Amino acid sequence: MFKISVDAAEIEKLPVGTFPGEIKIIDKPGLEYEKAIFYLRRQKIIGFDTESRPVFSPGQHNHGVALLQLSGPRNAYLFRIQLLGMKRSLCSVLSNKNIIKVGAAVMDDLRGLQRLRSFSPAGFVDLQKIAWEWGIRDKSVKKLAANILECRISKAQQLSNWEAEILSPSQCKYAATDAWVCREMYLKLLECEKHPLSPEEMLPPQDMLAHKAAVERKEANIAAEKARAGTSKRKRHRHKKKKTENGKDNTEEGQR
Repeated sequence: MFKISVDAAEIEKLPVGTFPGEIKIIDKPGLEYEKAIFYLRRQKIIGFDTESRPVFSPGQHNHGVALLQLSGPRNAYLFRIQLLGMKRSLCSVLSNKNIIKVGAAVMDDLRGLQRLRSFSPAGFVDLQKIAWEWGIRDKSVKKLAANILECRISKAQQLSNWEAEILSPSQCKYAATDAWVCREMYLKLLECEKHPLSPEEMLPPQDMLAHKAAVERKEANIAAEKARAGTSKRKRHRHKKKKTENGKDNTEEGQR
């Protein structure tokens, strides 16, 4: 069984997890692009993620998805979408229901890609939507990886410039890892028995505490009501018994 949630202190004690295979940057059509599509089409399960240049002020323009990451067990491909575009063959991978694509908050990523080219996504699994079936309330990739794979995923490059002319080795490792780790988490979950969260356990911690307090108050009120009812019943019983005894005494006195 997994933990319902993990905290930052627990995560910091875990070993760092990084993609162990080969990372390929695809920024133009050609042989490397075709090899990437060929590899991905042969996979049954791949990891999925996207990156966009962060916007730090209202005046900055958001150019949308800059990078699309798709990872198998040994190869991770980083498609520089703003240079390459959303090619039809790439969209066909994302529309293939027989290729499972695993990510976190995938609808946000897909909406960003669909703004660039219309396609019908199929075969997607969102870890944020299924983790509860294994008793996990956490949503972030970092917490999910710590909980499921017992490893720490670095987020140091998350807010870096994904539109940079050249992506740094750290950026490439981060991007590949984020896609790959989603695939690995899904495979791990499939190996484990499900222990779904109860409706109360699915609540955020603060709401769960409030719910627990409300349940305890309700139970206390019910117990108090039962106690009052019991006291009232005993009083009525004593009163009835006393009345009966008084009536019996009066009858006996009349007979004498």
